[in-house]
Amino acid sequence: MILIIDFGSQFNQLIARRVRECGVYCNIEPPTVSLERIRELDPQGIVLSGGPSSIYAADSPRMDPGVFDLGLPVLGICYGMQFMVDTLGGEVRKSQKREYGFAELRIQHTDPLFKDVPDRNTVWMSHGDSISRVPQGFAVTADTENTPVAAAADYGRRFYGLQFHPEVVHTPKGKTMLRNFLFDVCGCKRNWTMKAFARRAIADIRRQVGDRKVILGLSGGVDSSVTAMLIHRAIGHQLTCIFVDNGLLRMDEARKLKKTFKDHLQINIRFVNARSLFLKALAKVSEPERKRKIIGKRFMEVFEAEARKIEGADFLAQGTLYPDVIESRSAFGGPSAVIKSHHNVGGLPKRMKLKLIEPLQYLFKDEVRKLGKQLGLDPELVWRQPFPGPGLAIRVIGEVSERRLNILREVDHVLVEEIKAAGYYRKLWQSFAVLLPIKSVGIMGDSRTYEHIVAIRAVTSKDAMTADWARLPHDLLGRISNRIINEVRGVNRVVYDISSKPPSTIEWE
Repeated sequence: MILIIDFGSQFNQLIARRVRECGVYCNIEPPTVSLERIRELDPQGIVLSGGPSSIYAADSPRMDPGVFDLGLPVLGICYGMQFMVDTLGGEVRKSQKREYGFAELRIQHTDPLFKDVPDRNTVWMSHGDSISRVPQGFAVTADTENTPVAAAADYGRRFYGLQFHPEVVHTPKGKTMLRNFLFDVCGCKRNWTMKAFARRAIADIRRQVGDRKVILGLSGGVDSSVTAMLIHRAIGHQLTCIFVDNGLLRMDEARKLKKTFKDHLQINIRFVNARSLFLKALAKVSEPERKRKIIGKRFMEVFEAEARKIEGADFLAQGTLYPDVIESRSAFGGPSAVIKSHHNVGGLPKRMKLKLIEPLQYLFKDEVRKLGKQLGLDPELVWRQPFPGPGLAIRVIGEVSERRLNILREVDHVLVEEIKAAGYYRKLWQSFAVLLPIKSVGIMGDSRTYEHIVAIRAVTSKDAMTADWARLPHDLLGRISNRIINEVRGVNRVVYDISSKPPSTIEWE
């Protein structure tokens, strides 16, 4: 495996994805990780990520310099390279010319990282500091017009530094460089597959649980569904799933879930109808964060009450993914910024006094889908687009009511039908509708109307860290708009959201 040290780069998860795409397992750890923990992980090599800090700033993130005495190959990227240079006796200074965006890399020396890479190639830069002197034992291996030390290496100690970002698509040969580091420098093997992961995870669950019972909160999303399948494969009817119908779900969601899990897969599942409880608690609430907290609080109350009815349960399973772990860890002192406020990580287990099982906690979303396919999960669930935990409550902008929810459900149903019929559902990260808290004037049947406005949101993404609005065909958007206005009573205008993340988020609330 490869260890990635997170110095706060927005791309650190992208580094991990690139490594895993090469068939090599990796972990992301904060710079506070101890040398003992690193030895325990036993990596083949270490990658030091980029970050927004200046190495000479008082509060710049640093790690134990003993990492360079472990005898392991190290690749420093951007800030990670500057940390390595500064720690080993080189010098980093503020650049006279900052470098952001595309640059031409000029390779000066033969280097294992640059095997099968042209002497002149495009790279993506993002830095305001530059290396003015490399440490003893290092050679400068590449430069750009504005950066004299764009790459450097100490071949004897297998230390490599890249001032640019090889993990982004804007560096076309970046994946080749990372692949060279993994296989030629570190000697890794391609043994990271979902089949191997499933086999290990099932064995680990059986060993951890033994003959005891596990409870799982099933939402119907791909994460909780794959978690349920994996644990059921390991321990069968020792697993009990609890599905809470909070009244904030899409059309026929509970019925479809029951058909799939209870009738077809024979998984123990309890359905709890708590629609009135949630809607009453949300009445006249408009502020997004209050909605989330109310929904979270009510869910815990309902879930705990149902869980207490299951005798002998010792474990709580959650479909936590690796991005959740990383972002939640950042909330407690890591260098990366925190944007989301509703992760699974860390909330429920303390209250319920159950041991936690999170078998997907080291997987990214695309890996979870691959695992679902490996386990034989229904393709409709495997490819289901992400759906927020608070459900339609944060897609009904403003006050939540049964009438407004029903309007949005009908709109969503039409949208999904058209997106699927046009062959775009699997191509998009998410496609959904938002009911706005304003109305507009329209004309229907020669009469004036004053009805709701619906916004359509469709984005492309790899992991939701960044997202771009989808360039859907105008004819498709026209069909969606016509059907919604004609079929959904209460809507007379449809608009399309053309903002990307960042600066916008994917969800509106």
